[in-house]
Amino acid sequence: MTMKPINYIDYIKKDIPVLFEADCCVCGGGTAGVPAAVTAARGGLNTIIIEKGVTTGGSQTQALVLPFMPTFTEGSDTPIITEIKDRMRGEGIEMNDGVTEFGWFNPEKLAFVYDGMLEEAGVKILYNADLIDAVTLDKKIKYVIVNTIEGLIAIKADIFIDCTGDAALSRLSGVKTESGYEKTGNNQPMSFRFEMGGIDLDRLYQYTRTINDNWCATKPPYFEIALARHRQIKYALEPIFVAGYERGELTLDDIQYFQAFTITAKTGCMSMNCPEIPVKFKATNAADLSGAIVYARKMIHRIAKFLIKNMPGFEKAYISREASMIGARESFRIIGKYQMSEKDYYERRTFDDAVAKTAWYIDAHGEKVGDYLSKGEYYEIPYRSLVTDEIDNLIVAGRCISATFILQASMRIQPTCMSLGETAGAAAAYSKKHGININVIEWDKVENDIKAYKKL
Repeated sequence: MTMKPINYIDYIKKDIPVLFEADCCVCGGGTAGVPAAVTAARGGLNTIIIEKGVTTGGSQTQALVLPFMPTFTEGSDTPIITEIKDRMRGEGIEMNDGVTEFGWFNPEKLAFVYDGMLEEAGVKILYNADLIDAVTLDKKIKYVIVNTIEGLIAIKADIFIDCTGDAALSRLSGVKTESGYEKTGNNQPMSFRFEMGGIDLDRLYQYTRTINDNWCATKPPYFEIALARHRQIKYALEPIFVAGYERGELTLDDIQYFQAFTITAKTGCMSMNCPEIPVKFKATNAADLSGAIVYARKMIHRIAKFLIKNMPGFEKAYISREASMIGARESFRIIGKYQMSEKDYYERRTFDDAVAKTAWYIDAHGEKVGDYLSKGEYYEIPYRSLVTDEIDNLIVAGRCISATFILQASMRIQPTCMSLGETAGAAAAYSKKHGININVIEWDKVENDIKAYKKL
């Protein structure tokens, strides 16, 4: 389909009811959004969280991105992460495999835990709510416009937290953003994850041992298989997938990246961290997103059929679930008061106003993967990367904070996004209590007991 030149229409103003008023409105109920809303509410704010889906957790529960990767640095778990792990353990989900640092979880249980945390904190949850617009005045967001089953509604709040992942609220508010790799313009490739059930995990595990694939240090029920072509690591599964391509069972796109993880408390089930969608589909283009889903769904069925036919343990397997959200590693990123760069990573920079730390490697699929920090080394993320000059009552948390493409590829992992959300919620409560705009808070001067991440 040929895209026509963009035309514009006059958008007729309508009378939109203000159905909710709050101290704090969190846009996006995902990895950063839930910690943000819970922390803001616990800090005394009347808080509402709006989510376009029917499940909180975002990439964790809707895009099926599990388990979450570790920060590779001791002491990075902020209180909300520790609490989530404890609550999951109370639901019979042990996230620690005892060997790796992965955060293994079950998406359905995590969504249930998140709902409970939000309700207990007194957060109003608004599901099936699409963020449509923002009304700003004098450098402040006054209302957000949301599409619901009732039609368009307005939500008024004093403070807003953008946890959309795509910087949607920021862009609607006039905040400057950028996207893609500065050298090529490409976004990181998206994924469209799916689950397969009916897998004989013991048979699969034994098979991987026979081909000397020592990629995964654990064994069922915590188990991973993987393939990533054109990297320094040579994966033992690669010849098997290449042979499938040569027989016409798979395409070149299908075999570029394959990864699968077991899912805690879902016997015989694995989450596929694939297919990896070619970078010709941009994560910032509406038509590309739809095209990517159609393209990737074909990839899903080819990969599943290949596994059932060729991979011992998959003989009776089937596609049991498809993600309800595309997995975007990078789309839009705000240009905040401080833009983090790879220089911060390589220099192991620390900041007086630090809100989190990580040592996750530069993981820019399709562009640059590698350059690990040494054990005990890390870098920090400053508060100034979460706020902007354009909007006084907005703070941003998650993968769309102010960072270059390469640096974002390191900080985008789930634990870091969760900690950023926790900080955003604490900052919202501090802003309200002290009557100070959230974008001018000097985080290094805030008392330590308010902070999720406490510098040593």
